[in-house]
Amino acid sequence: MKRIILLVLLIIVLLAYGAANGQWQLQLSKLGQLLPQNSSNSQPAEKIKIVSEESVVTDVVDKVSPSVVTVSIVTTQGSSGLYDLNPFDPFGFFGDQQLPPSGGSQGQSQQQQQDIGSGFIVDQDGMIVTNKHVVSDTTAKYKVITKDDKTYEVQNIYRDPANDLAILKINASGLKPVAMGDSSKLKVGQMAIAIGTALGEFRNTVTTGVISGLGRGITAGSPYEGYVERLDNVIQTDAAINPGNSGGPLLNSSGQVIGINTAVSQSGQNIGFAIPIDVIKDALDQFNKSGGKFQRPFLGVRYKMITRDLALLNDVPEGAYVENVVVGSPADTAGLQKGDIITKVDGKRLRSSDNNDLATIISGKKVGDSLSVEVWRNNNTKTFNVILGSNDGSQQ
Repeated sequence: MKRIILLVLLIIVLLAYGAANGQWQLQLSKLGQLLPQNSSNSQPAEKIKIVSEESVVTDVVDKVSPSVVTVSIVTTQGSSGLYDLNPFDPFGFFGDQQLPPSGGSQGQSQQQQQDIGSGFIVDQDGMIVTNKHVVSDTTAKYKVITKDDKTYEVQNIYRDPANDLAILKINASGLKPVAMGDSSKLKVGQMAIAIGTALGEFRNTVTTGVISGLGRGITAGSPYEGYVERLDNVIQTDAAINPGNSGGPLLNSSGQVIGINTAVSQSGQNIGFAIPIDVIKDALDQFNKSGGKFQRPFLGVRYKMITRDLALLNDVPEGAYVENVVVGSPADTAGLQKGDIITKVDGKRLRSSDNNDLATIISGKKVGDSLSVEVWRNNNTKTFNVILGSNDGSQQ
């Protein structure tokens, strides 16, 4: 009896061991199916790259820096043996490069070269984009310096009359153009990288930050230089933008240009602004289609907006007060006069409080469009038909 009981217990132990062993074999078999196979028919395991913020920035800089240039101005001045410093010139105390007079004596004219801005290559044959205010001096000559210290004379400058944009043309080939992104898909908080010649001295300076605002409206320029321009729908960033960064690219984490650095707030810290790349792409497309010209709709009046308070105070309608009419312009041909107040364009009332001024309406039109312009003149309302002309911002 004891032998029978021991035999039964042994059989039970053996059965339990076999079941457990089979279960382990089943689990190991399933695990083996999940693990990568080393057979010749299996696919190699995919390599995974650990990406950090630091590696993103360095990759973008390595990729884009060869496409970023420094814009330098060359002026001829009388030599008195002293530096002439402009107290309102942000570059006046940084790295002035004064070339010695050819004759070596005082009183002779000499050339003075100074880095003043940045730009980026958009075509391998020498087309470069920068800000219009960087090359605003029509009497000066300009040069472009690439990252590898090659210097090129600027042969032609094309200035966009509607935006703070300019195209520089140099005699070169085989250049590396930038990749352009899509500024319509930008989101507040995404990474922003700026490259440019900070303070007109430190070339290829890199700063990082985020996009801190979209759709901003600013007044850019320097009143001391007589250049002030209203810019709408610009990108705000906290990536440090200094004088000299103007015209350089604002980039996303993929190394695509999302804007052109344009202005910095003088009253705040780390608040800079850039024109969206979509504006630049549209301008370049129009420039190429028109055979190398910026053709913008042109009315031909210089005006000042009359606010609601000013209109009530002077018992006149709200609108655009015409300070001057360009001779031979579409406005002149249609019969508009100095002193007119333009109140409506194509039935749309002009109001400065709604940012619905004359320039905004005209910028949305095309060359050749016919407009119905309602004018208040001598307590009477008159309507004129104006056919918009073209404003060409080129300098050959």
